[in-house]
Amino acid sequence: MKARDVMTRTVVSIGPNATVLQAARLMLQHHISGLPVVDPNGALVGILSEGDFLRRRETATERRRSRWLEFLMGPGKIASEYTHSHGQKVSEVMTDQVQTVDEDADLEAVVELMERHRIKRVPVTGGGKMTGIVTRSNLMHAMVSMARGEPAAPKGDAEIRERLLGEIKAREWAPAAMVNVVVRDGVVELWGAVIDDRQREALKVAAENIPGVKAVKDHLVWIEPTSGMVIEPPEEATKH
Repeated sequence: MKARDVMTRTVVSIGPNATVLQAARLMLQHHISGLPVVDPNGALVGILSEGDFLRRRETATERRRSRWLEFLMGPGKIASEYTHSHGQKVSEVMTDQVQTVDEDADLEAVVELMERHRIKRVPVTGGGKMTGIVTRSNLMHAMVSMARGEPAAPKGDAEIRERLLGEIKAREWAPAAMVNVVVRDGVVELWGAVIDDRQREALKVAAENIPGVKAVKDHLVWIEPTSGMVIEPPEEATKH
């Protein structure tokens, strides 16, 4: 999927000369956590988020540091923080280094951008103007929509087993040579060993995601690599 397939096209935005108070009211009115800032020509010039309101003089939450630390930081950094906490115009408070994507960007690229820069929204641009925005909510909507279009359930146990074995072989984290799968009446039984207990949960998830699976039984033992100790699966340990 592309950014254009999931983005919100009608975007609430604000101009750089608007006041911070106007921006805050707009965000509260529309129940949004971020506002793109656009100039009169529709070009994206910045973005304003809830985080920009954390350190404000109105709430007496400006940063306070010792004079020694301020000396080490230098006057430029301190002056910038003062502008951010006391500025009355959006242009004085907004982040002007905005991460954007174009409409043809893959969703994977959008997610990587969000993770790398720890942001919740990515404006989408085209022709020098903002055409939409992709938020975390948009990605959740896409997930739900894609789930509705899942492939039909396998016809029988043999097909379930083949699908699961194929998924295990395709994943680098999966110990394919150490795991066997048995399927009876839609119930998947996992046999064999793992060398990291987190692999156990991932294998169970892989099985549960296959249409037609009714339940998953875990018979995997955990072989601790350093000591060689063999630890029984939780289901087996409770029988003793």
